Amino acid sequence: MPAQSTMRAAPDYATEDVRAVQAARASWREFLALLRLPNVTADAADVCKTADWLSQAFARRGFAVTSLPNGERPMLLAGRRCPDPAAPTILCYMHMDAQPVANQPWSQPSPWQPTLRPSWSMPDVAYVDPSDALAGDAIDRDARLVARAVADDKGPIMMLLAALDSLAEEARGTSVHLKVLLDSEEEIGAPNLGTVVSANREALKADAMLVLDGSMHASNRPTMILGNRGAFMTTLTVFGPRRDLHSGQFGNYAANPVFRLAMLLASMKDDDGRVRVDGFYDGIALTDADRRQLESVPDDDGVLRARAGIAQPERVGGTYQEALQYPTLNVMGIAAAQVGAAARTIIPAQATASFDVRTVPETDPERLFGLLRAHVLAQGFHLIEGEPTEDDRRRYPKLARLVQPRFNGMAHAVRTPADEPVCRWVEGALVAAHGEAPVCIRMMGGSVPTGIAVRELGVPCVLLPLVNADNNQHSHDENLRLGNYIDGIRTLRRLLTHPF
Repeated sequence: MPAQSTMRAAPDYATEDVRAVQAARASWREFLALLRLPNVTADAADVCKTADWLSQAFARRGFAVTSLPNGERPMLLAGRRCPDPAAPTILCYMHMDAQPVANQPWSQPSPWQPTLRPSWSMPDVAYVDPSDALAGDAIDRDARLVARAVADDKGPIMMLLAALDSLAEEARGTSVHLKVLLDSEEEIGAPNLGTVVSANREALKADAMLVLDGSMHASNRPTMILGNRGAFMTTLTVFGPRRDLHSGQFGNYAANPVFRLAMLLASMKDDDGRVRVDGFYDGIALTDADRRQLESVPDDDGVLRARAGIAQPERVGGTYQEALQYPTLNVMGIAAAQVGAAARTIIPAQATASFDVRTVPETDPERLFGLLRAHVLAQGFHLIEGEPTEDDRRRYPKLARLVQPRFNGMAHAVRTPADEPVCRWVEGALVAAHGEAPVCIRMMGGSVPTGIAVRELGVPCVLLPLVNADNNQHSHDENLRLGNYIDGIRTLRRLLTHPF
């Protein structure tokens, strides 16, 4: 996507940075207060407390805030109009729930008590109180604020609020009408997002959607993402004998379901990692323009391999970015009997594999599941829905169960063409804010649940990640780089005032 022209007027980048720093300082105490609120999705009461806090925060900034019914965890819709009645409306999607606190030890007593790590590259440096992290003239922009949800997704929420406060200080309005949808169940796959959006379609009506979630490119350059994969999960169980059998008495007589599962899994991929399920990649045809866009992303293959700890990548695509344009078939885990000191000399009664499948816009999730099911049948298995009956065991030598997935809001992938007005708006604002063309990613590898909202509302969508790539989200020591907090405010200040 070509960079937008910056010939209108030379931006004053130094002044913009000063204003972003001032806005970051002004919002800092409020940000720390937000981080102290537990908001793990499973605890509905905590999510509701966070929703109440955010409702008041948006209301103080002139938003009309509505609670959208959703069982124990209502979602929030905040809206504010700009002075120009003809301006477009942008729906910002963010989420106010968080992942559970992982079992690994955090580097502070509580993930809900934010702390500051001054030197991220030096693990032995002590964590300190973050209250004065932005005080003084010399801010350590590589220092990290560490807390659960600091990057995913409380940081971007506070960046937006801080940017709006900063513009208000200068008596500047926005160039777009704003609606903000705060999801209360994103971290569990947003199972009810489609229902909530459908029930509130008129209230959520917009010209485009902007997703403030996800991580920036590893280079930490300004980043925009035009699409995201969808995802669904399923479980495959291969049944063996009625109960675990003595491996001496029944070895070479009763088939071991672990071997049968292993052979079935091996039939699904070749040595290069390409899925061998018939039709799995049908419909995907990258154009020369697509490939040029993929090649423009400044990935370092050596760094990627080192990060993953692998000698070479699979050959699904010629590059990392090209690989992301295809659906995946991944085994998340396998279970059968016990191993190590707990192992017994048995033939297990069953073996189970859990899959996740990442979709792209060309690959309908229901169709992919149907292809996977047909592949299992083609290997000679008889599929059942529950536990095998005695009749099943007598009649079918190869028995398995493939669980029907729930195709929720995360199942469907979305991608916006690069020439859509919202893409040009975001790119132009990033160039104006930072003086360089952003890294433009055609399709990110992860999945966010906005596909169902895009489908329900019929709007183009762009993801604008603002947090550092090494933020440890979903893990222990989740962190936000201070420089990213400042730059995120700077980005949103420019975006909110940039002509659409």
